[in-house]
Amino acid sequence: QAPLVESGGGLVQAGGSLRLSCSAPPQSFSDWAMGWFRQPPGKEREFVAAINWGNGGRSLYADSVKGRFTISRDNEKNTMYLQMNSLKPEDTAVYTCTRGDTVHIVRTGAGQWGQGIQVTVSS
Repeated sequence: QAPLVESGGGLVQAGGSLRLSCSAPPQSFSDWAMGWFRQPPGKEREFVAAINWGNGGRSLYADSVKGRFTISRDNEKNTMYLQMNSLKPEDTAVYTCTRGDTVHIVRTGAGQWGQGIQVTVSS
């Protein structure tokens, strides 16, 4: 069983919103920095966002999603979220959550991975 499980993907029209969730085992959930990557069709996987361990005081975003996407976490529910607003067709991708010891490790893609979930934005 994968340690990280994504949910909330699907099909949405351009300009719409989706919220992705990533649930993880409760053990030491708040000790992990977490994040999201995505892989558009025919392209390499790319960083989307990351949030620090603990209460998530520090977050990082790719330039392409700044101002549209918001990463957050609820340590009580052992879940991380990615709120995606003003979606564009170019946001279409398989989104995968990841976790690591630090935001830097998450940002470099060197942590643990979920299995991914499809997000499709129609024009």
